[in-house]
Amino acid sequence: MRSFITLLTGLALAASLGACQQKSASTAVTDDDMSLGNPAAKVTVIEYASVACPHCADWDMNVFQAFKKKYVDTGRVHYIAREALVHDPALAAAGFLTARCAGKDKYFQVVDAIYHAQADMESSGQPRAALLNIAKSAGLTEAQFNTCINDDKALAAINARWQKYIDEDKINSTPTFVINGKVYDSGEMPLPQLDAAIAEAEGAKKAGS
Repeated sequence: MRSFITLLTGLALAASLGACQQKSASTAVTDDDMSLGNPAAKVTVIEYASVACPHCADWDMNVFQAFKKKYVDTGRVHYIAREALVHDPALAAAGFLTARCAGKDKYFQVVDAIYHAQADMESSGQPRAALLNIAKSAGLTEAQFNTCINDDKALAAINARWQKYIDEDKINSTPTFVINGKVYDSGEMPLPQLDAAIAEAEGAKKAGS
């Protein structure tokens, strides 16, 4: 995954500069966003996360399914995932590109599989082999996988999105959650904390309608 190095140069500096700025993350949904649930829901939860981030993996494995069942599947929350290139930017980029190449209908399946394989990838030092297995399970051939993770145009696009999240949304840590515009950047949010934040957002929406 050496081809990522050039395009990812400067991310650490950009992130450190972003850390000095006040946060005001955008809630505007774009065509590049990956989402689940009802777009017309009263509450939008945006998660900025990296598939190379251990805390993001913990949240995915321990909270996400319960959150999804309670809020996303019932139409109460529109969930948006935004891709951060932190911890191991090359691995994060390769993982997200693989998920996108698998298609929107399999995107979250692939991301979840990467989170579950994250610890093994780190301990083995062989992330490519693990990513290839995940790609194959999602229907990609090895040739398609190689083309996917070495797509300079797609890589430049994901890098540009992350730079925008740093510059405009002031994101410098993962996971960061934005619930109807309110930023929660203290890390993993357990379900009770999400319950309270979503109830607050629903109450504010009701009072303003």
